Amino acid sequence: MKLRTYIVEDNATIRENLIGTLEELAEVEAVGIAETEDEGKEWLTSHTSQWDLAIVDLFLRQGSGLGVLAACRNRLSAQKMVVLSNYATPDVRMRCAQLGVDAVFDKSNEIEALVDYCIEHSNSTQRAAASSAATN
Repeated sequence: MKLRTYIVEDNATIRENLIGTLEELAEVEAVGIAETEDEGKEWLTSHTSQWDLAIVDLFLRQGSGLGVLAACRNRLSAQKMVVLSNYATPDVRMRCAQLGVDAVFDKSNEIEALVDYCIEHSNSTQRAAASSAATN
């Protein structure tokens, strides 16, 4: 079972490279993308059962990733929100934590850590599904 991942990133090159890397290395399936805050909020909040992980950039063509994160605060407990940004400063990390973000990764030097995070989240999602199937 692949980790259903929604990506909010307005840079097409970064987005395509990220999707390729995660699909190859981390059992991730990209279920959709958004380039703006409004697109990301609309899809994530209206398709609540169709994603396991959202990867959100903070600086978007329209709006901010912070708005996307705030809109998803009441997501299901198994759904994870992570930030992938060039601006992963201590202040940004603290603001993301206040919005309930599960992890923050720096685009310049933490892509490998993001891949590892996706692999771990995929494994825990599979374990939860297996144990749920065993108890039903």
